Order: sequence, then C-alpha cells, then structure tokens
Amino acid sequence: MKKNFPFAALLLSASPYVLAQAQAQAEAAAVAQTAAVQSAAAADATPDDIQKVVIVSTGSRGAQRTMVDTPVPVDIIGSRELSKTGQASLDKALQFRVPSFNTVQTPVNDATSLLDPYEIRNMGPSRVLILINGKRKNASSLVYTQTSPGRGESGSDISAIPQDAIKRIEVLRDGASAQYGSDAIAGVVNIILKDNAEGGSVTARAGITHESDGKMGGLSLNHGVALGDRGFINYTLDVSHVGLSNRPGIVDARAEPDTLGGTLADAQAFLAIKPDAGNINGSPATSAQKALVNSRYELSDDVSVYGNAAYVHKQVDSYANYRTPYWRPTDYGLLHPAGSPYLGYVPTFVGKLDDYNATGGVKFQLGGWGTDLSLTYGGNEQSYEVGNSVNRSLGAASPTHFNAGGVKFEHFVFNGDISKQVASTVSAYAGTEIRHEKFKTIAGEEASYIGTGADSFAGNDPRNSFPTSRSNYGVYGGATWDISDSLLIDGTGRYEKYSDFGSAFVWKLSSRLKVSEQLTLRASASTGFRAPSLAQIYTQKAQYSFVPGKGIQVSGLVNNVSKEAAALGVPKLQAEKSNNITLGLGLKPDNNTSITVDYYNIKVKNRIVLGKEIVPACNKPDPVEQDACVKASPLDQVLNANGIVSVSFFANALTSRTSGLDYVLSRKNLPLGEGKVTLNLSGNLSLKNEREGNVNNPSTVAAANQSVLDPTQEALMFTSRPKFKTIFGADLDYRDYNFSLNNTVFGPTHFRNAGLDNNLEVAFKTKVVTDFAFNYNVAKNVTLSFNVNNILNVTPKWNMRALNSAGQALLDSKVKDPATGMTPSEVQSNSITFDGRYSMVTYDGSQFSQLGRTFAASLNYRF
Repeated sequence: MKKNFPFAALLLSASPYVLAQAQAQAEAAAVAQTAAVQSAAAADATPDDIQKVVIVSTGSRGAQRTMVDTPVPVDIIGSRELSKTGQASLDKALQFRVPSFNTVQTPVNDATSLLDPYEIRNMGPSRVLILINGKRKNASSLVYTQTSPGRGESGSDISAIPQDAIKRIEVLRDGASAQYGSDAIAGVVNIILKDNAEGGSVTARAGITHESDGKMGGLSLNHGVALGDRGFINYTLDVSHVGLSNRPGIVDARAEPDTLGGTLADAQAFLAIKPDAGNINGSPATSAQKALVNSRYELSDDVSVYGNAAYVHKQVDSYANYRTPYWRPTDYGLLHPAGSPYLGYVPTFVGKLDDYNATGGVKFQLGGWGTDLSLTYGGNEQSYEVGNSVNRSLGAASPTHFNAGGVKFEHFVFNGDISKQVASTVSAYAGTEIRHEKFKTIAGEEASYIGTGADSFAGNDPRNSFPTSRSNYGVYGGATWDISDSLLIDGTGRYEKYSDFGSAFVWKLSSRLKVSEQLTLRASASTGFRAPSLAQIYTQKAQYSFVPGKGIQVSGLVNNVSKEAAALGVPKLQAEKSNNITLGLGLKPDNNTSITVDYYNIKVKNRIVLGKEIVPACNKPDPVEQDACVKASPLDQVLNANGIVSVSFFANALTSRTSGLDYVLSRKNLPLGEGKVTLNLSGNLSLKNEREGNVNNPSTVAAANQSVLDPTQEALMFTSRPKFKTIFGADLDYRDYNFSLNNTVFGPTHFRNAGLDNNLEVAFKTKVVTDFAFNYNVAKNVTLSFNVNNILNVTPKWNMRALNSAGQALLDSKVKDPATGMTPSEVQSNSITFDGRYSMVTYDGSQFSQLGRTFAASLNYRF
C-alpha cells in the first residue's frame, strides 16, 4: 500500500472521524503514536513535507489549498492567505477565500450589528458547525429577527477570534452530523490555533474607506513561549476600532406622508434641511478587545495535556431610523435644547458582547487505543442600550436612555474519543459527547418595555425573560477500511438524545478510489440532524419592523411553549433532518497543479423558520360584525389579548432541497521573469435551492387563509444569496515582494421584498469585486502590507423585474398618482427602500457588503 505523511492532527484536528481516516493512510509506526505526538510532528514538519499531502502550511508560499485525494472535500486556508484579504474580521476574510461561504452586513442593524449572518452553500448560519482545535465552539445568544438573510437563525461568533492567533482554517464541505452531532448539515469550519513555542510578532493595522469614514486601527501581539522541551504556551492579544461608515440614500418627500404621516409640505421642509432624513446606515462603529491562549505539554512520551481559552469584548454603536418631526411630532421637550426648533431625533443603539470559551484535555494511550478526553466551556452574552430616545407612553416623564436587557447562552461539553488500528488495513474509532446548554433572556429596566417601550427598540419584558436549559448526550462509532491500495471506505454511526425533544440516529458512509496517481474519485452519503436552538424555542419579544405604507409597527414574537402559541395551534419544534450526497473528483496532473470538483445534494426536512407576521383575520367595517368575527377567530383573540398588530413564531415549516457544484483549481510555480506566479480559480454554482412540497401551517393560520411563509421569506432563504460565486486570484512572488490580485464574482440574487407588488421581484445584478494586496519584506523580520479592496468601487445594483405581464404593465406605466405625482414603479421603489433611505441595498439587504473602496495597511514585526 502506498503510504502518506501522517496528517491526523492537520486535517480537522482532534476530529475522531478524520483521525481514523488519516491513521488508515499513515505510516504503521506513526499510527501507534499518540495524537499528541502526531500533533507535535505536524507542527515540526517542513513546508515540503506538508505539501506532500497537499496541505497549506503557514508561511509556505504557493502551496496547494485543497485536499485532492481525501474521501470528502476539504479546503485549507493558511494564515497568510487570510491576512492578504485585508479584511478586519475572520468572517469577512473567509468570504473572499471560500466560494461557498457568504456573509453580508444587514441594512437594518439593532442587535444584528453585533454579528453578521454567514453561511455555507446557502444553508443559513445555524447549519455550519464551528470548531476550535477540533472542539465545538459555543453558539451566539442572538437569533436574527429582522427581515434579512439569516432570519430566524443564529451561529457562532467567528469574528470574535483574533486572526493573528490562527494557524489555518480547515473547511469541511460535507454533512458531518454523524461525526459531530447537531448543526453540521452544511459543513464544518475548524479553526486551528498557532502552536509555535518560540518567537512571535507584533502587527499594527490601519485603514479607511474612499469616503474618508470607517477609519480602522488595530494592534495585535502573538507570542510563543516554550515550556522546557516538552510543551508551549502561545498567546495573542488584539485591540481594534472600526469607525462608522454611513451610506444613506436621498429620501423622496412625496412618499413620506403615506408612510410616516404629516403633509407633503412638512416632509419637504424637513428634507430641505436633511435630504437623507438624518438616517445613518452602512457599517456601525465597532471596538473590540480580544485575548486567546493555546497550550500543550507532554507529561511523558504517551501522555500530554492541552488547553486553549479565548475571550472577546466587543461594543457596536449603531443607529435606528431617524424619527422625523412629522413622524414623531414631539419629543416632550426631552431631546432638543430649549428654544431651538424641533427637528426630530435619531435613537442610538449600543450593543455590548462578551464571547468566551475554554477547553482543557488530556491525550494518552489506553490498552493500545489513542484516547482523548476533554471538557469545554463557552458562552456568549449580549446587552443592549438605547439612547437619545423616549418611551412615548410615559410622555415627559420618560428617560432618554434605556437599559433594554439582553441575552445569554452557555454550554458545557465533555468529549471522550478513542481510536486504534485494529488490523493492518482497518482503523476503528468511537466516542461520546455530553453537552449541557443554558439560555437566558435578560429583562430590561421597566421604562424600556412598559407601554410602547423605548422608541426604536423595546426592552425585554420580565414576563418574557427567564432562564432555560437542556442536556444531551451522543455516542458514535465507526471504522476506516483500506480495501486495496486504491480503495478506501469509511462508515460512521451516531445516536443522540436530547432532554427536551427526543433522539436521533444518523450515519455516514464515504469512499475514495484512487484511479491513478493523477485521478481520485470520491463520494459520500449521510443523514444528519439539527436540534432547534434554545433561542428558537424560547425567544419571545416585542419586535419593531417597517411596514410599507405604515412606517414602523410593533409585532409580537411568541415562543413555541407559550399559551399564545398553544392557542394558535403552533406545534413544539422538532429537530431538522437531512440527507446529504456528495460526488467528486480530484486531479493532480503534476506537482504544481490540482483540481477538485464536487457535486452536493442536501435535503432538509422539518426546516425551522421564523415565519412572517400573521395579521388579524377580521377587518369588518361594521363594529357588530367585527366583534362577532373576533369572537369566532382564535387568531384575532390572541392578537387582541396581547395588544399587538401581528404575531410571528418559529415553526418546522417546510422541506428544502439544495444542490450545486464546488470547484477549486490551482496552478503554482509558473515562472515570470525572476518571480513565480500562483493562479487559483475556485467557485460555487447553486443548481437548486428551493422548497419541496407544501408549507406546514398551523390549523388556525391556515383557516385564516394565511401562511407562515410568503414570497418574502422564501426569497430570503433560497434566492437572496448569489446564484454563483467565483474567485480568481493571481499571486506573484518576486524577491522580497509579493503581489496579489483577487477577483470575486458575486452572482445574481432575487428578493421578493415586503411591500413589493406580488407581480414583481428585486434582482441584484452580477458584480465583480477586485482586491489588490502588496507585501514587502522590508527586513528579514519586518513586513509591510498594503491593501486596496474593491479597487473599482463596485457597489450593489438592483432593478425591479416583472414576473408576468401584469408586473411588466406596472413597470411600463407612466401614469402618475394624482395625490403624490409618482408613477407605479416609483411607488414600488419607495416601498422597498423606506422612501429612498436604503436606496443602495433595499430594506431587506443585498448579495454583498456595500461600503465601496477601502484602503488598509499593516506593519508586521517578527521576533
């Protein structure tokens, strides 16, 4: 059998599944070693050794970035590639390196500003599992409730991890619930931390946008300290600040009276002073302080202990929509100086986040089995403050600053994993995971929620604020079998039981056939599951949202265990279940060229969504008829009893089907004068992303001829991410210089915005974002870097597109409304941009972030 360099700790480190896979292909002597010794060997390996298994190593220029001959598709992104993006956070850096990874800033911020939603393969943030050194990272306590991509979901805060602490990122593009449990339906992102035992670096960063806002500054320190000759401590400290970037649109006065009240003259007078209506939107100001430590110590040749811990404190300062004087006719004399004209006010929103995690473990040999025992603790806590606002129900007695409460999530995870080569061609592995999760909604101060609550963001009512928890345990086992020198198969099964909703059994089978030294075929089939998060089960709150033609309205989000949900016939949430198929090939024509192409097909049953706002069924002009209708309508009774104009809730609403292609092509060591060029082409093409079958509506909702899923929600899930995304990059190394040019193509997207005529959709055009990076080794230990991102200042562009002849007639009509003077298309445009406030991205968002050209520079000193 042809043997390879051991890469158990390199490929999804600490993963029992991949550990066994790697052991099946490693040297027989290496298999007998402990995982700790394997990790040390990997850390000490030279770049040439690592390239033998097509791994990107830190500091290895032009190395291959994708595993060619593994049974499942894996991308490996080195720290150097991340830093060359010039992006301020890890999630944004991954967007410009991993084709199927997408993230975008939402146009309406509030709590969402603390963590932008991200996803792999258009599957939403909650179906991507995040690991740190192979151990599960805690989820965010935030669940997205705005009408934007990611609605109703939550993910881990990967932006909290300092980039200078990262050795590499490993992205498994395949379903992995059988190996890791819940959340790994779309894939796994494993963040491998730096483990050098000596030396380090200091990096200073600065940046600005072409509009001279968004000023960024940062300073980080990474340092490795040897623990004798048997271990290390590696730590990273990072502080940063990114200033506000503001991109408001010009407001159309003609639409304001219908939307916010007042007269046309009122709107014109105010907009003559503030053409953008005082709105502040784009990218909020963010300050962050981060600390991370990673360590390992070998107690003996067969026993090692390890640990890592991270903490981040982040503060985000953003703004709500400006309250114009014809929308909010008075501030009760609280927000403007006496004697000065009243021009309205803009509420502020300050979000504070603390994210923390720590893992400790021991690796040793037990009866010939490599054993890994670990305990992980992690949490995410957020608090919200509203300023420059009033509680209008309190009048002049209202404060102007409010503590609106927050949310908190914690988990404790115990992992026990064992593996052994039980025969010359068979490796076996097994393990268990026990997890305890806690979620809490933190009440705001009374003035923030009483009556109408703080204007712009009502605080958490104590009646909706309570702690919850659950436990689960899982066991898994499997084996890898080298049937022949060219054929390998791997099978895994997992049983998982939750204290709150039941159990699940899932499995995975994968195989790799080496047709020749140049060609590898691979395939996998698996089932998976995703447990509903505690936030999805228990979140209950008053939610402010923009209703076209009616301005900002208050709706209620009721949880699935409330009496209101029971009255509506809303069933309790169940786990999502998935079926995944991946078929792929890897080509390596020579040592400088690699090609991988993978087809995936993912079916998700019982998919959890946060439904649209359900409105009253009764709207009778006659009071007697209205009263009789309400008494006969459970829906209306629930709404009236809670004083809300509409209600939304989480539900297992549908079955979805997602399929597509991922491809990665790399060619390195191309001569160019005295330099060498590396070319990379990678992409994702979505073939299908849609609902299958009917929507599962509660009976009371269906009886009212309504649905939890409308075209707006469906578009957010299935067509609001790029139809395709392509990344083409060229990298030139010349003496002490490195030049990098990267082009990212964001394909078309389609929205069915709330308030838009049903015969129309919003289509965002395909756009190419070009980034340039320059690195110069000023001295042996000093590197100067300069980035110009989005050189051509490309921003999202959209137009309204007709879905049928009725829609086309509406767009073609030039007939102006006698009252407003607007054509039908102008009316529609105003309805989806809040009268022009969000003209660049629309109120529901766009397919990529929208700040335009940015400049960044950094100076790195290594010691």
